[in-house]
Amino acid sequence: MGLSVYNIKKWYKMLTGNSIMHVNQDMGKCFVPGKLEGYFNNMTEKVTKDPETLEKKTIPMTTDEVAGVVYFPVAIFQYGLGAFDLYLMTKEEKYISQFWNCVEFAVGNQEESGAWNNFGFVYPEAPYGSMCQGEGASLLLRAYKVTGEKQYLERAQKAIEFMLKPLEQGGTSKYEGEDVLFCEFTNKPIVLNGWIFSLYGLYDLTLVDRNEKYKTALDTAVKSLVKHLGDFDNGYWSMYDMKGKITSPFYHNLHIAQLEALHLTFGNAQFKETQEKFESYKNKQINRNRAFIKKVVQKIAD
Repeated sequence: MGLSVYNIKKWYKMLTGNSIMHVNQDMGKCFVPGKLEGYFNNMTEKVTKDPETLEKKTIPMTTDEVAGVVYFPVAIFQYGLGAFDLYLMTKEEKYISQFWNCVEFAVGNQEESGAWNNFGFVYPEAPYGSMCQGEGASLLLRAYKVTGEKQYLERAQKAIEFMLKPLEQGGTSKYEGEDVLFCEFTNKPIVLNGWIFSLYGLYDLTLVDRNEKYKTALDTAVKSLVKHLGDFDNGYWSMYDMKGKITSPFYHNLHIAQLEALHLTFGNAQFKETQEKFESYKNKQINRNRAFIKKVVQKIAD
């Protein structure tokens, strides 16, 4: 990545809270475990902090250093999930309208395989990712709940089926013995936040489709995540991925929020214990300073 002017500006926006890709994402405001209602993670600021997109009644676009301005499926799906929650909270038509704009994009850009080309503009050799599949499914399932139209359920099923395909078969899941690891990137180390977003797409599907294969896949995914939680803990801060990349404060806070939701959803004590451990790290100034210095060094070395 390196110290380009583009990346310096991007990091500055993230650190000052002015990046639309790194807004506050605590636990979902309308999330109810066991019910397909609000999303488990709070995406509402993706909408409220982008008034131009809301006013123009369009879908969000993302600026990439190389590709320029692009439609980035993950960003669009997150925006749609945030708009859905805002509608649940306010009943304002402008939010449900934006939700449907994002659903329309999801339908129009889903490949026959069930996949969305998420990273093609930057990684043409590795365009797919589990996080995109999971969030796209979560979006479509809420469209199904609102309308009852089977096409949305069927598209969500196809999205998850693709997500569960092994990497070796072109999918986005890494199978290790009895474990399954969801790959936000198929050409990079496993990322914790992306793994969890992926898992919730599968979870949302099990709330609608009682097919035993999805429940079995979810049980395996939860057990695998619990087993690997320690791989994302360096003893004083949380790790972004399984290869030692430390998180920024944004992602550390996101991990805490995700773990809180996981504990409420599945009841595993390990999720609560890890959440509390990560919170204790955040509350120590020496840990925050140490993590910040390491993050800066890693960014410069990228």
